[in-house]
Formats: sequence, C-alpha cells, structure tokens
Amino acid sequence: MSTSNGIYGQTYDRYVERYDDSTLSRMQCHYWTTKQTFLRKLKRKEDDCVVASDAELDAKLELLRSIDESCQNLLLVLEAYQDRICGLAHEEAAAGRFLKECAKLDKTRAGKMMAASGKTLSYSAQQRIQLRNPLVRLYQEVETFQYRAVADTMLTVDKMESARTAYRAALLWMKDVSQQLDPDTYKQLEKFRKVQSHVRKTKVRFDRIKLDTLQKIDLLSASRCNMYSHALVGYQNSSLQFWEKSSKTMSAVADSFKGYQYYE
Repeated sequence: MSTSNGIYGQTYDRYVERYDDSTLSRMQCHYWTTKQTFLRKLKRKEDDCVVASDAELDAKLELLRSIDESCQNLLLVLEAYQDRICGLAHEEAAAGRFLKECAKLDKTRAGKMMAASGKTLSYSAQQRIQLRNPLVRLYQEVETFQYRAVADTMLTVDKMESARTAYRAALLWMKDVSQQLDPDTYKQLEKFRKVQSHVRKTKVRFDRIKLDTLQKIDLLSASRCNMYSHALVGYQNSSLQFWEKSSKTMSAVADSFKGYQYYE
C-alpha cells in the first residue's frame, strides 16, 4: 500500500521514524511507559516469550545483587572482626600484666610460671593487634569495590531497566494497536506502522544497553575474584605468622615447666 506521497514499505517506515515527533505520539509513549511501570509494580504476569528472552539478563542481575549484598555483609563482618581482635588483644595484655604483677609477690616456682606466662600473653597481644593492618587494607579494597565498581554497574543497570521498560511498553502499545487493526483502513495501518517503528527504536536501544550491562556484570564478577585473591594474601600471611610465633613462644614456655609438681 502507498501513501498519498507515493512512499512505499520500508521507505515509509523511515519517513515515519524521522518525522513522527508529534505531541500526541509523545503522550502515547508516556502513557504506555507509565502503564508498563505500573503493571510491573503490581507484578502482573507478562508475555512468556518476552520474559524468556531476558532470562540471561535476569540471571546476571541476580548475580549482581548477590555481589552487592555479599560486599555489604563483608564490610560489616570486617568491622566486627577488627573490634573483636582489638578487644581480645586488650584482654590478653591485661591478663599478661596481671600475671607479671602477681609474679613479683611470689618467689616460688609458681611465680616464675606466672611471669613467663604473663610475658607470653603480652607478646601474643602485640602480635595479634598487628592482624588489623591487613584487615584494614582488605576493608579499604572491598569498600572501594563496593562504592565505585558496584555503584557504577548499578547506574548502568538503572539505564537498562529504563530502556527495558520503554521497550516492553512499546510492545504493549503495538499489541493494543494490532488488536484494533483493520488492514483496509489506511489511518489504522499508518498508526500501526508508526508504533512498529517505535518498537524497533526502543528494541535497538534496549539491546545495546543490555549488552553493556551483561559485559559490565561479567567484568565486575571477575574483578571481585581478582580483588579478593590479591587482598586476602596479606591477611593470610599475617595470620600464619601470628599463629607460628604465638605457638612457638607458648610451646617454649610449656616445655620449660615440664615435670613441675602441681599444688594439691
């Protein structure tokens, strides 16, 4: 079918795509976008084919939510862990001072044991507090990842969701128009082609930003693995050193008092 200007098929579609900027069309776009947003808020069932086409995207978004949630939880755990380390080191140091003070009043072999044990606890407290340094670095790494990399990906997701809403709204609009379509009525066919052109534009935009979103989430996931692999090495090494030094010191104290006759 031709228009009064003699424009056919795809040429006509391009004509519509270029010049269809009327106030009425914009109002209709806003109406269907608002309706789609409202239906989504109500969690109304959508077309199975449309939902299935976004299965990979939705799976990636679930991965992103898991990354975001795990980072937030890890920051809270690291804060609590640092507090516990400081508290335990403080109690160890206090116990060490107490034993050394008691040893000054006891000149027996028990006093020597208390003095040695007190020194060991004080040494252990000094070594334990050093575990905070790699934990602080780990916290900073996770915090930077959370508030930069994850936040940046979330901005892309917001743009993608806006494009997805616009695309699905356009599909709703086209479905509504197609149900009223009479091929023999020129105005209805013209309206259908305009809506069809709008659907194509929204799909192109959605597909482009959908690909960006998928790539960003994959990169984010890989970056998180690399970040943990790098940041946890320092804590692992410090932890091993702490336990080796503490174990060696306490074993030496225990060996020095073997055969000691306990009080009854």
